[in-house]
Amino acid sequence: MSKIPAYYIPHGGGPCFFMDWNPPDTWDALGTWLGSYAAALPEKPRAVLFFSAHWEEPEFTLLTTPKPGLYYDYYDFPPHTYDLHWPAPAADLKERVRQLTSGAGMKLAEDSTRDYDHGVFVPGLLAFPQADMPVAQISLKRGLDPREHLALGRALAPLRDEGVLFVGSGMSFHNMRAFRYGSNEPIPGADAFDAWLTETVCHSNPAEREERLAHWAQAPEARFAHPREEHLIPLMIIAGSAPEASGSLAWHGRAMGAPLSAYELG
Repeated sequence: MSKIPAYYIPHGGGPCFFMDWNPPDTWDALGTWLGSYAAALPEKPRAVLFFSAHWEEPEFTLLTTPKPGLYYDYYDFPPHTYDLHWPAPAADLKERVRQLTSGAGMKLAEDSTRDYDHGVFVPGLLAFPQADMPVAQISLKRGLDPREHLALGRALAPLRDEGVLFVGSGMSFHNMRAFRYGSNEPIPGADAFDAWLTETVCHSNPAEREERLAHWAQAPEARFAHPREEHLIPLMIIAGSAPEASGSLAWHGRAMGAPLSAYELG
């Protein structure tokens, strides 16, 4: 089996793809791409490993719940969005993940009670609507140190040679106060960080890419785009998992005025 590409994806706003918006097409383009990228892979993965912006723990933590349900960790959305159903089976990656993290000198905790948060099940519903893809999830580490998350990606990288699809689920722009509700007019200043991010991921050599990502807060409009960086940090894991590979812009669009970008690392 060939190496599976790794992706950093914008997962939208809560259950945005399953409700009405003004304008009606606010999230359509992103939803269409999220529903297509996995199907376009050269071969079907044997499992998908998610790193979601919506789970942080004191140590990197592997979800080991035998039959995960859905954790509706969003608020004040229409009632039907709390009835979404995605019974994806848990992937049996525990021993291999523990072997790889231990070999890198990293601590790994386990959580046998947590369910899939919406950073997993919302894009999962679009990419794998039949819920037939085994899924694993590893948390972010509290403190959100970019270098620690780059190191996690490097430690887990062999899984990509073993048929596992890595998905870093976040948002390339995540300033909730800046989003334009009811409009898609560009948010002033937002494109500067997006341009820097694309330059970093797609046009830097891997070593330079890691250094730039480690110092992301020095980028133009960085703290405007990410007042808190939990939605950016999954990208560090994805970049770390491709230490010798180039990156490419997998999708780019705009929603509620925000520039949103997805990246593929081969």
